[in-house]
Amino acid sequence: MGQDRGKYDFYIGLGLAISSSIFIGGSFILKKKGLLRLARKGSMRAGQGGHAYLKEWLWWAGLLSMGAGEAANFAAYAFAPATLVTPLGALSVLVSAVLSSYFLTERLNLHGKLGCLLSILGSTTMVIHAPQEEEISSLEEMAVKLVDPGFVIFATLVIIVALIFIFMVGPRYGQTNILVYITICSVIGALSVSCVKGLGIAIKEAIAGKSVVTNPLAWILLLGLVACVSTQINYLNKALDIFNTSLVTPIYYVFFTTSVLTCSAILFKEWEHMGADDVIGTLSGFFTIIVGIFLLHAFKDISVSLATLAVSMRKEERAFPAANGMASHSTYELLRNESTEDMEDRETGLPFDSVSRRNGAMNSLLDH
Repeated sequence: MGQDRGKYDFYIGLGLAISSSIFIGGSFILKKKGLLRLARKGSMRAGQGGHAYLKEWLWWAGLLSMGAGEAANFAAYAFAPATLVTPLGALSVLVSAVLSSYFLTERLNLHGKLGCLLSILGSTTMVIHAPQEEEISSLEEMAVKLVDPGFVIFATLVIIVALIFIFMVGPRYGQTNILVYITICSVIGALSVSCVKGLGIAIKEAIAGKSVVTNPLAWILLLGLVACVSTQINYLNKALDIFNTSLVTPIYYVFFTTSVLTCSAILFKEWEHMGADDVIGTLSGFFTIIVGIFLLHAFKDISVSLATLAVSMRKEERAFPAANGMASHSTYELLRNESTEDMEDRETGLPFDSVSRRNGAMNSLLDH
């Protein structure tokens, strides 16, 4: 029964993670549409510190869609390990990239499509080789994990990096560098996933009939989650308002996944019991995702499709035979002219110096 229950939980977590990616991928499009409408109206943009988007219904629709996705994501973490749920976020990259090409007229070329495919393949590989997290069944065990020296050091570094980017790097480079606001969202996201996992355990305990309301850790996790999510929403709005959606989504995925996997490995000790094949498979899957994200990002301004690629290949095929034919024809004409001139020389009996000058000119022509 326990094994069947584990499979049942696995498939529930998998379904919730997939639905979460669909909702979150769609939310980027709705939010971007709302922000673009505000920009056309002349309102102060979110990237400049404005909050006029709070009056735009499309932005609220995007927020509700993201809320639904985050709720499904929240529930998925309660049923499945973080290393299964987090990599499936690559599906939100695919959803957002495809929808942005239709509804935001943001170009998705052949490289982008290949990047989306590689992201999915990499995520599948990571799921297959996902490490099994250490079992935590109560808030007391979660509290022990949270005060572990390794996690305390990691959380401290995350907070310091986030504060430096918010107060020092952001005001200077946030408008020109896409990585600034995304880095803030990603490092804070690692802590938010830890809070979600802890609250998932608290909900399970509450369903089992245990008293959770009186446990201070549950409230600390809830407040931490609210603070982390509100920070993520704020800086993600700024990134979406300034930069292309098809770039923000995949880069955010890579940074966020890296942060979550690192946090999860430190907090839950997931990698300690993995075999060498699983370690290689997990890293290979993640690097495959990074290559896919690179294709989405690096070649975004190149107009390449299967149709243009076929046309280019046909042009090259025509060009090479034509070039070879022209070279052969020119050589033939040159040799024929040279032969004709030699015959004329023999017939007219030109002086030796004139023949030498003409032969010198011909040699110069051949050298060229």
